[in-house]
Amino acid sequence: MSANPFETSNDPIARKVVTGLAKIGIVSRHLAWRQAVSQTLTPTQGQILSLLRTQHAGIARPSDLASDLGLTLATVSDSVRVLSEKALVSKKRSRGDGREIVVRLTAAGRRAANRYAGWSDYLLEAVGELSPSEQKVFLRVMIRMIRSLQQRGQIPVARMCVSCRYFRPNVYDDAARPHHCTLVDAAFGDQHLRLDCPEQEPAESDEMEKLWALSVGGGIGL
Repeated sequence: MSANPFETSNDPIARKVVTGLAKIGIVSRHLAWRQAVSQTLTPTQGQILSLLRTQHAGIARPSDLASDLGLTLATVSDSVRVLSEKALVSKKRSRGDGREIVVRLTAAGRRAANRYAGWSDYLLEAVGELSPSEQKVFLRVMIRMIRSLQQRGQIPVARMCVSCRYFRPNVYDDAARPHHCTLVDAAFGDQHLRLDCPEQEPAESDEMEKLWALSVGGGIGL
C-alpha cells in the first residue's frame, strides 16, 4: 500500500497559516490600490486620509502619521504635500509650537476618506461569515500575532487594550464582560478588545507583561 500523502506531507500548519495571510494581504493591497486609483490617489495618500478620519479626529502631526503607517517622515511629508495641493488636507503651524506642522482634513478630504474606507467592506463581509465565537477567537489570535511582531520591531506599535494602563483583565466573573476599563469606568468583553484605541496609554513594561499574562497571553477564552 502506498503511503498516505497527507501523512507524509512536511508542510506544517504554521506555514499554511502564513500562506493564507499572504493571500489575504494580496487581496487587501489590490482593493486598496484600486480604490485609491479610482480617486486619483496613491495607496499611501489614501491611508493618510483614512488615518486622519478614523484615529486622529481629523488632525495630526506628520510624525504621528509616519509612526502609525511605519513609513519615513519624508515619505509621509511628500504625500501630505500632494494632498494639500488637492485641497484634501490643510497644513498649519501648531499653536503650541510654531516650528511644528499639523495636518487637518478638509471637508473634501473627509469625503475622500469615507470613499477610500469602502474597500474594507469586502473583508468585513468575509469575516461576517464567521460565527460570533469564531470572530472572538480570530480577534485574540490577531492580537497575539500583532504583539509578537511589535516586540520584534517589525510593525508599528498598535495601541491595544492589552497593553494599556487603563486595562484590568478578567476582574469580573461575568463571562460576557470580564474586563474593566478604568478610563471610562466600564466593564467589557473580549469582543470589545481594541487593536488601535486613540485613548490608549501604554502601561509600564513590567505592568504590561502582567496584563498580557492575565489576558490574551494566558490563553483565556481560547
